[in-house]
Amino acid sequence: MIVKNLGRVDYAPTLEAMRAFTEARGAATPDELWLCEHPPTYTQGLAGKADHVLNPAGIPVVQTNRGGQVTYHGPGQVVAYPLVDLQRLGIYVREYVFRLETAVIQTLASFGITGHRVAGAPGIYVRLDDPGSHAALAGPAPADDPFRGLGKIAALGIKISRHCSYHGVALNVAMDLQPFAGINPCGYAGLATVDLATLRVFTDWPTVAQRFGERLEAQLLR
Repeated sequence: MIVKNLGRVDYAPTLEAMRAFTEARGAATPDELWLCEHPPTYTQGLAGKADHVLNPAGIPVVQTNRGGQVTYHGPGQVVAYPLVDLQRLGIYVREYVFRLETAVIQTLASFGITGHRVAGAPGIYVRLDDPGSHAALAGPAPADDPFRGLGKIAALGIKISRHCSYHGVALNVAMDLQPFAGINPCGYAGLATVDLATLRVFTDWPTVAQRFGERLEAQLLR
């Protein structure tokens, strides 16, 4: 796998580059992993509803062809775009998503934070009252507040074309979180969004990008 650290890049040309790479690749094309951060941008998935964008406040809203609903990208967030041939890797979409989430969980663990999966809600969540707790989430979630006590720290949205992936996963490091209040994150009204800094993990973007990239690469090797 070829790993590329793109630094801070605009969203739209990066999306076009991913699409072009995926359309042009052949059976022998090496997989790539792009790590970057974006200027403030809302991205809307194929399932996204316009009314989930509450108040964009001048931040551009970009319609995309990934799965999922609206999310926010901004400085201080590590965005990972794995460009992977799933057929060559010998896995299907469900396993691919599981591996992406595993890489997030492993990265968080390296900073003393425990990440959790929530059934039916892709991405990774943390306990707000005890982010380092290893206790599993237990019991049914309240119907009126399925994310009670949780904050979302990583969002996931992918596109598969001819068995090849693009788009990816975003891990919040040290961001201005206010723009998340301008949307229903991933379609969930009132969902709290957090970053490592909120959890009192004080690190920098290059450190998280390197760790996250290493764990993604390990998860996606044949």
